[in-house]
Amino acid sequence: MARIGQIISLNDSEKQELLVMSRASKLEHRYVQRAKIILLSSEGKSYIEIQELLQITPMVVAKWRNRFSLDRVKGLKDKYRSGKPSKYTEYDKKRVIHLACSKPKGGYTKWTQRRIAEKLGMSQGKVQTILANDILKPHKTEYWCGKSTDPEFETKMLDVVGLYLNPPENALVLSVDEKTQIQALDRTQPELPMKSGLNRRLTNTYKRHGTVSLLAALSVHKGKITARTVDRNNHVAFLSFLKHLYRKYPRKELHIIVDNLSVHKHIKVKEWVESKKRLHIHYTPTYSSWLNQIEIWFGIMSRDVLKDGVWHSKKQLVSQIMEYLETYNKERAKPFSWTYKGK
Repeated sequence: MARIGQIISLNDSEKQELLVMSRASKLEHRYVQRAKIILLSSEGKSYIEIQELLQITPMVVAKWRNRFSLDRVKGLKDKYRSGKPSKYTEYDKKRVIHLACSKPKGGYTKWTQRRIAEKLGMSQGKVQTILANDILKPHKTEYWCGKSTDPEFETKMLDVVGLYLNPPENALVLSVDEKTQIQALDRTQPELPMKSGLNRRLTNTYKRHGTVSLLAALSVHKGKITARTVDRNNHVAFLSFLKHLYRKYPRKELHIIVDNLSVHKHIKVKEWVESKKRLHIHYTPTYSSWLNQIEIWFGIMSRDVLKDGVWHSKKQLVSQIMEYLETYNKERAKPFSWTYKGK
């Protein structure tokens, strides 16, 4: 005769809670199964009937019937398990953190997880876990802008920012700088283009076809770029570029923002600027060339054109840069948005 066991009686609250558990689509399967065992038991089903309906063993049925009899619905939850004792103590964790935050010896600049693990006799996985829990990443470096030593920092900064936010009437603000030593790098083997399942591939070995410098001016309030390439970046090339800008905008008051590079302050440059009434040079504070918006555009151009580029000659590099400038001015040129919300 099939074993039935003592029929489990449920009050309305318990029955409702078990019904919700047994029908829940997002509850873990083991809890759904346990609720069904108790509900079927309350209906007078035998062990064998419950076993066949739920595809479980009689031992499982007996276990959760007994748990429910002792602690009711709470008894259907898993008991706390301490798990395997940790192999490493708090002291070991502190050693990992201390080592990661210290400067390594032997000529290394920074620690890696592998070398920390070797030094302390741990697994690399454990070191990774300890560092992750303390939000430490010894393999990464973040950069921040150091404080300028320029005693006139605030005056110069406000001058530049004022040109960005409140330019003089009938004035054109140009952000000007050079990107020097752009290398025309070629590869020793033909490039393998990207195709399904494979990335674009280049050989590690390369050959140089010379360098070129790019002089560029960003029209701050329109986003247009004026640029030219030169073989050598010196005061002669910079002065020639200024004269080009002066001729390009004949009826405009020109306010040109530059950094403190020596070619920008050459005596010949200063003499020429002083002779032009509608031309004004504004220097960014020392160590603050990041204030010059053209630096943002250089970053965009470097990602779009220079990164992983292949050129068979310097002429080809120059041609691609100038083609990109034309495309940028036609399709993408717009002022950079001012997002700073501080004082």
